[in-house]
Amino acid sequence: MTAALSLNQAAVSFGARTLWSEVSFALQAGEFLAVLGPNGAGKSTFLKVLLGLQRLSSGSAEVLGARVRRGSSQVGYIPQHYNLEAETPLRARDLVGLGLQGHRYGIPWTSRKARLRIEELLDLVGAQGYADRPVGLLSGGEQQRLRAAQALAGNPALLLCDEPLHSLDLHHQRAITELIRSQAVERGSAVVFVTHEINPVIEHVDRVLYFARGDHRIGPVHEVMRSEVLSELYQSPVEVIEHKGRLVVMGEHSEGEHHND
Repeated sequence: MTAALSLNQAAVSFGARTLWSEVSFALQAGEFLAVLGPNGAGKSTFLKVLLGLQRLSSGSAEVLGARVRRGSSQVGYIPQHYNLEAETPLRARDLVGLGLQGHRYGIPWTSRKARLRIEELLDLVGAQGYADRPVGLLSGGEQQRLRAAQALAGNPALLLCDEPLHSLDLHHQRAITELIRSQAVERGSAVVFVTHEINPVIEHVDRVLYFARGDHRIGPVHEVMRSEVLSELYQSPVEVIEHKGRLVVMGEHSEGEHHND
């Protein structure tokens, strides 16, 4: 079976600085990968590589057995939160619809099947109440829920998520996480989920890719999220504590902690 995603000795460098290197693994259909690490460690750059927006310095990356390229209809993407301009001439449902036919100019006429899929996604992310409002007038959390629906609209084989829970309250964090996980379980999408906070998704994660100090570790949560592993990765003492099913990472580094402040 062709892997949804595969990397072989992949590395990204900027001048004399190596962001990360020797990254080799395959992600199978239906697998959920959490990508962790402090700011500046290369998490978002990793997604840019998979989107075809950042070249590797060495090694290779493939999606569904083919070299990574820009604009693949097989790849869905939930970006980091940003506010849309108030004047954006789209309704909430139009934004979701672009996930189905966004390669065409303008807002396309949609088939009955497409309209039903849009309504289904609006329901799943809790956006029916503002489906006909201009997207630029919505809150950050409301916009982020629509981006999740848009990314899932075309049933991508690979779903890339860059801090998708940002600006969401706990209730909607759970709803979006369940929606993304169901995309993996029920529809067979591979998921790459960049996050600073593993606890909202920990029960769904199959493996963790942890970047820090130009190095990385990859494996199941119980293998990577350990004091000795992260201490080696950070090259300084790190303590991982489990409390009531939540992981708390404590160390001298100021970022990359996986608990709510």
